[in-house]
Amino acid sequence: MRRFLQVILTVLARAALRRYRPLVIAVTGSVGKTSTKEAIFTVLRAQYHQGVRRTLLNRNTEIGVPLTILGIPGGGRSPFSWARQLLHALQTVLWSPSYPEALVLEMGADRPGDIRFLARLASPKISVVTAVGEIPVHVEFFAGPKTLAREKARLVEALLPDGWAILNFDDLTVLEMRERTDARALTFGFGEGADIRATAYEVRTRTESGYEVPDGISFKIEYQGNFVPVRLTGVFGRGVVMAALAAAAVGIALRMHLVEISEALAEYEGLPGRMQLLSGVKHSFLIDDSYNAAPQAMHMALDTLGELPASRRIVILGDMLELGKYTETAHRAVGQHAARMADEIVTVGARMRLAGHEAIARGMDEARVRMCATTDEAGRLVQAGLKAGDLVLVKGSRAMHMENVVSELRAI
Repeated sequence: MRRFLQVILTVLARAALRRYRPLVIAVTGSVGKTSTKEAIFTVLRAQYHQGVRRTLLNRNTEIGVPLTILGIPGGGRSPFSWARQLLHALQTVLWSPSYPEALVLEMGADRPGDIRFLARLASPKISVVTAVGEIPVHVEFFAGPKTLAREKARLVEALLPDGWAILNFDDLTVLEMRERTDARALTFGFGEGADIRATAYEVRTRTESGYEVPDGISFKIEYQGNFVPVRLTGVFGRGVVMAALAAAAVGIALRMHLVEISEALAEYEGLPGRMQLLSGVKHSFLIDDSYNAAPQAMHMALDTLGELPASRRIVILGDMLELGKYTETAHRAVGQHAARMADEIVTVGARMRLAGHEAIARGMDEARVRMCATTDEAGRLVQAGLKAGDLVLVKGSRAMHMENVVSELRAI
């Protein structure tokens, strides 16, 4: 059934692209894909108004990408629902007066060949690569990080000379991808030498119930000697800044002005489960980053925790999955990092216990490291000891269902 659907959807998606010829922006990477896709969508709406469509949810596969191109949600497990959706897709291919001018497509790589297939399908005009990192998520299904990085690079290799490669300057593996294309390239990052660079990064705070509370972030975008300020509310961390920089690079490639880009980014809103600040029980605060977890994203979240004001910093960390032979190394590195950034550590799952043991080995008091088997256990444990002004970071792989912890601790 799945193979049949993939073939039909691919044929229809190619037909729709040939008929309407939208601008296609494709986004890949091991971390930051979804936030970057949302930031690009936010910027492009200023130029294309309602004529932009982006990937919804996590539909970044050989099934999900055609669904986005065709503008249909899919039929779930119902053959009848799929029949209706495919009929609607056929009608779209034949005639759609409101087909979008631009598509922002997120592309994932679970197996070798995934990005090659999706790039050939969509033929992007602009390819964005966010970050790969030393131990990328899904590396379990590849020979190693270098093999996975080569798969991500297929998106850049698919560009024609008049296209644009938008690349993370701060990730050397991604930066080297500019040698794999004849297309024009723009780089983004914090590092000096990036084409689009972030400077003057800071966390903004406000006072709530007598406590200093994170409110958002501010920074400046620099391009060719020009600077514009950007203020984002309700989102945090350098990962969000990188997403905004990538979106700015896309805007620049499309000849948008920096001021126009800055004004558009002010409308950016974080997604649920991705570095979202929430009010917690007992006048505490939560950073809900429960959607997923790759090693690099985990370290970035811990760095962000360290930047934010709090009476006490608590981390609740679930297993990171699909790391294969790198599982132990990656989890122990997280434990070492968490010991520096947090006052208390709570782990969920057998793999993250390694992080707990590593934190203790690095000198953290055993009484401040607690290891749980389930999210329910972790939620109850932390709730019992929460105090006003505490800041709690919740993060783990999607299959760990760390959102259950958030539900337990969130103020209603």
